[in-house]
Formats: sequence, structure tokens, C-alpha cells
Amino acid sequence: MLKSKVAGAARVSLCLVLAFSVSACSGGLLGGIVGTGNNPTPTFDLSAPTNFGSLPPRARGLLAIEQPSALQILDTEKIVISPAAGQVAYLSDAQWVDRLPKLMQARIVQSFENSSRIRAVAKTQDRVNADYLLVVEIRQFGILAYESPQASVELSVKIVYQRGGRIAAATVLSSRVAAAGTSGSEATLALDQAFSDVLVQMVKWTSRRI
Repeated sequence: MLKSKVAGAARVSLCLVLAFSVSACSGGLLGGIVGTGNNPTPTFDLSAPTNFGSLPPRARGLLAIEQPSALQILDTEKIVISPAAGQVAYLSDAQWVDRLPKLMQARIVQSFENSSRIRAVAKTQDRVNADYLLVVEIRQFGILAYESPQASVELSVKIVYQRGGRIAAATVLSSRVAAAGTSGSEATLALDQAFSDVLVQMVKWTSRRI
């Protein structure tokens, strides 16, 4: 854990800190964007895992991945950090290569392709006639800096039958990974590791249910 909240907050340049409660999460949040002036913000990518261990036999169906849904605070290329409990801000020295939901969708598709477990995987934007839809909600994706800094990723995942729209299975997948610090490079590395762990969980969980 950080030695003090003051020390943790001092390590991150914050443009706007948004205090919110659990009730605010269900209503809506105002977002803040960190100003960078004439200096470009370092940009980072997320990776897709390639090692999934033992998986069931290959499925015959076609799986379509919907673009994940998220609250406004996460529906951006900015990287979320919580400097104190109940507070949310953006890192000033890092951003993702694209909006998080769009980037996450691409890496989910790539992960299933890397696993070779599903006969075919596509985005719903591809307008394919899929057998199953994978619906993902981003519950948490950021750095918790008020304790020992750690990346926290939590996704709600549902498998939906394309015909009829009935939910076949649902779960919540999560991972936390210690971060070496709260700089852009340290934060994004930890988030990438936590996300990769969740993607492995997602592929294994989905593979056993379709």
C-alpha cells in the first residue's frame, strides 16, 4: 500500500477528481480530461494472451463479440486512477490507443482467435449470422492508488443465444495485479497483465459453455 494518500496523489497529475458513491455509478458520472498542452500524451496498447492451457475440444459455432458497454468515465481513451477511496481521476501521462470499449473488443476477438477454440469469431459490427453473442460490461478498469498501487479489472460477461436472445450463461470475471507505481508505463503494464488474466478466464469459461 502507499505510505500515505498524500504521497500517492502527489505522484499523479490530476485535472479533475470526481467523488462518487455507489448510487452515482448507477446514475451517471461527469468526466474530466487531462490537458496536455503542446506535449503529446504517451500512448499504450493492450495485448491478447496466447497461452490458455488445457481447453475443451473445438466448438463448431460462430461467436460474435459485442463492443463492451461502460460508464462514461471508462468510455474513453483516458486511463482511470483512484487516488483515494470514492475518488476517480485520469492519468495525465498515459492514454490508450483507442477508446477502451473499442480496444477491448478487438483484444477479446484476438484472444479467442489465438485460442483456436472457436470455429469462427467476429465482431457484431461485421453483421455475421452468429450462433452466440458474447456481451461484456466493463465494471472496473483502472488503478487503485490509495492502497498499494494495483490494477483492478472486473468484467460482467454473458453468453446469449442469437436466436431468441436467451441468456445461456453469465458470470463476473476479475483480476488484480500489483503495480510498480502509478506512472503511465507502470500503470498500463499492470492493467495489461490483469486484463490478460481476465481474457484467459473468459476464453476458458466461454469454451466450456458453447
